[in-house]
Amino acid sequence: MLRVLIADDQDLFRGGFAMILNAHDDITVVGEAADGAEAIAKAVELEPDLVLMDIRMPGVDGVEATAEVCRRTTAKVLVLTMYDVDEYVYEALRAGASGFLLKDVRRDDLVRAVRQVAGGESLLAPSITRRLIADLVGRGRARPGLSRRLAELTEREVDTLRQLAKGRSNAEIAAELVVSEHTVKTHVSNVLTKLGLRDRAQAVVFAYESGLVVPGDA
Repeated sequence: MLRVLIADDQDLFRGGFAMILNAHDDITVVGEAADGAEAIAKAVELEPDLVLMDIRMPGVDGVEATAEVCRRTTAKVLVLTMYDVDEYVYEALRAGASGFLLKDVRRDDLVRAVRQVAGGESLLAPSITRRLIADLVGRGRARPGLSRRLAELTEREVDTLRQLAKGRSNAEIAAELVVSEHTVKTHVSNVLTKLGLRDRAQAVVFAYESGLVVPGDA
């Protein structure tokens, strides 16, 4: 049973998301929060598997709340935003969010996303991925100093990180590197552990910030 906490300052969205998720036998909404501060408190208290987090809330916003939830709990954070050009997307991803969806997402896609992120995968809507890459380039986000940390990885792990940054699945990476999916899972786990990253989403950010991957490589 996946335990979900919903954080959104609008009652209508909270109620709608709760109704959709509670309709499935393997998902239960354990609580709701109307702002970031309440989301942090309830995440600590209720220990959900996943927090569905609105990015724009009064007081403590979704970015700060995401950072605190990721720091203080083991919950995954799936961020919801009204706009694919939201300026907070990049900051929330760096804060530890494992995925982003637009609030106009179809109900089946919402349920699939909750299961996917709770299961350890990252999820970015294509339009948000394009925005993220444009943001990295347009604002000069690259941090070459991070490239030194790549020395902690083996050559195969670097190859795996490069493939992760291009949005490849484990099966696609296995085909590209001509290894088994089990081997890919091991490489991914090693990459996250050695670089101190929470999940695949943060690995994408690291790959771009370190200069390992640049827009257009794909």
